[in-house]
Amino acid sequence: MLKDARGLDVTTDSNVAVAEIDKYIEQCLCYGNRAESCILAAVAADPNSLLANTFAAAYYLTQENTTEAQHANSYLLKARGHFAQGTEREKLHFLATEEWANKKIDRAIAYCEEIVVRYPKDLLAVQQGQYHYFYLGNKSGLTCIAGNVLDFNAGNHYLLGMLAFGLEQSDRLDEAERLARFALDINRADPWAQHAVAHVMQSQGRYQEGITWLESFTDTWDNCNSMLYTHNWWHIALFYLSQGEINRVLYIYDRHVWGKARKSTPKDQVGAISLLLRLELLGIDVGERWHEIEPYLRDRIHEHALPFQDLHYIYALARANRLDFAREMLFSMEDYAYRVQPCLQKTWQEVALPAARGLIAYAIYDWKKAVKELKPLLHRLHEVGGSNTQRKLFVQIYQDAHREALIQQDRYSRYHHTQAIAS
Repeated sequence: MLKDARGLDVTTDSNVAVAEIDKYIEQCLCYGNRAESCILAAVAADPNSLLANTFAAAYYLTQENTTEAQHANSYLLKARGHFAQGTEREKLHFLATEEWANKKIDRAIAYCEEIVVRYPKDLLAVQQGQYHYFYLGNKSGLTCIAGNVLDFNAGNHYLLGMLAFGLEQSDRLDEAERLARFALDINRADPWAQHAVAHVMQSQGRYQEGITWLESFTDTWDNCNSMLYTHNWWHIALFYLSQGEINRVLYIYDRHVWGKARKSTPKDQVGAISLLLRLELLGIDVGERWHEIEPYLRDRIHEHALPFQDLHYIYALARANRLDFAREMLFSMEDYAYRVQPCLQKTWQEVALPAARGLIAYAIYDWKKAVKELKPLLHRLHEVGGSNTQRKLFVQIYQDAHREALIQQDRYSRYHHTQAIAS
């Protein structure tokens, strides 16, 4: 039995395994690009480690695609064989990850919460719990799971950044910015704390300040994973978009969003899709960019990792004139919505499905149907997950469809009025 960098027990005799687990945790907390290599090195150093195999499974689950889920299951199987030898904390991590793999997200959260209560220095459990709360749209959960361990982790900038993001999502903007800036006083290179301040500035309409703020940190992002690298640049693009600097937005998209994306990675795909959609809402011609994304979305059609992501994929497929794929995905979503775990069924059935129908309708300019499908969902959109800023896109789509539907109705009325006079 050895101890990790936080003083927590790890069931192993390998110092190398513990060192690599510590590196893996650090990579997760800083959104680094070496998380996979670190945890695989830990497994190689001790193939019988319950914690190393569990963390490997968790890493692959964060990738949110079928291939990586299969990798996750193989590591869970290895971990299960060593379950009896693990510590209480290691067993709880395994159970949380196993429930996550089985889409029993309510149970996964319960295990994460239990870890945090019993082992408040386990910040990876905090981060994983926040991940689940985020994609359930549970703002209070985001804040509480981080806030409850603040006293045990004084001066830990990673925790301050996590709590700041939860506070921002709960519209406690001044508190969020203060905590995130404090985190950055401790470590300027914390990308999640930088990101939390960007959210505050976006919410408060501080667009020029947001540009200056985030661009001052771009030198710290070279070691970030593609998700946060592209996402923080996405935020810069939103600031420029709000300023009407379209050429700059397109440059960032081509150079730093889709240009630096891991093209097969769901979160990178979602960021690119949402930025193109925002540009088109302003009447900007994005050229062939939809068709450049579309081939990478075909593997997403039957995955259904998260409703928030599915809504982006299905719109992009329809917008790229692949209605065949969009309809295939819709049928697949309908089937999935009735066999997913009970804790997720209402969101899939009552929010994700009508939203998907509305987005397809919007993509093919069926304004009336888009309004009909989307209007009843506006007060429930948080259930599909994503941040406040990300979900505003769906509201903007509804508003644009409503405006176009009124214009269409007015033209129809004018035409028939003219015909009546002529006759």
